[in-house]
Amino acid sequence: MFYLPDTMANWPWPRIISPHYEAVKIEAEAWFRSFKAVDPDTLKEFNKCDPALVVALCYPTVSKEHLQVICEMMNMTVIIEDTTDKSTAAGARGIVDIVLDASHNPHKTRPKGEHIIGEMMRQSSARMVQTMSMTCHSRFVDGLATYLRAVAVEAIDREQRRCLSIDGNFKYRRETSGILPWLGLCAMDVDLPDEVFYHPAIVDIVECAADLITVDNDMLSYNKEQASGIDHNSLITAVMLELGLDIGSAMGWAAAYHTKLEERFTNGLANLPSWGPSTDILVKEYLDGLANWVRGHYCWSIEVERS
Repeated sequence: MFYLPDTMANWPWPRIISPHYEAVKIEAEAWFRSFKAVDPDTLKEFNKCDPALVVALCYPTVSKEHLQVICEMMNMTVIIEDTTDKSTAAGARGIVDIVLDASHNPHKTRPKGEHIIGEMMRQSSARMVQTMSMTCHSRFVDGLATYLRAVAVEAIDREQRRCLSIDGNFKYRRETSGILPWLGLCAMDVDLPDEVFYHPAIVDIVECAADLITVDNDMLSYNKEQASGIDHNSLITAVMLELGLDIGSAMGWAAAYHTKLEERFTNGLANLPSWGPSTDILVKEYLDGLANWVRGHYCWSIEVERS
């Protein structure tokens, strides 16, 4: 038994859900099921995870069209993770190569006999290209490529049960969780120039949001992961090993670190440089989106049936 504190009790951004949630959920799930890409047990787990809910909570203000595209792509990550988790390192690399090729070439006919994941990614990427700016799509694909390559490395770590340091865990998880390209989509409606999007002050806030999500995720999922024997990549495991703590004390450390990250996030917002009134408004919209993501992912983790 261990205590899970409410890490988001003082987070200023409230829970909001998209009004398009139910409609998009029906359409995106019908598309996913049409491929018959997963077995019944995996489909059951997919239904429990409810990817449409996390999308609706994390992007509550986007249009129905954008929500649909994001939801399809989120469904894709579910099958990518499921397929690579069940694969050897070599098998995971093969899946990653297929997904990367399809994401970069959405109008290219997929080879006969290829894993169905290639055609799924091709269709999803083609719709994404049609609905968002080339800048946003390019950044998403670049971030997705980083994530997918990290997934291939994660398969090796899973085979070797390699555990990382606390700092190493945070850096590693920003890539293997795939969170960064999803956070980048918070700018899908604002199209920020590179000198703003990649400014060190903005990048620090983005990484802070990613780390907040990691802390919450690993605290909430630890019991299930350790019971399944897949906790070697968990932040909680890293804290216990590096600091010599038991589970309860490691949870306390994580909660205290979460508070520090919250302060860093809000201080970062308060001390941003200015790029002029019109750009500053767009920056605020983007960063509010990041804050919504932190809240939305936490709410999804609590609300969805993951047992």
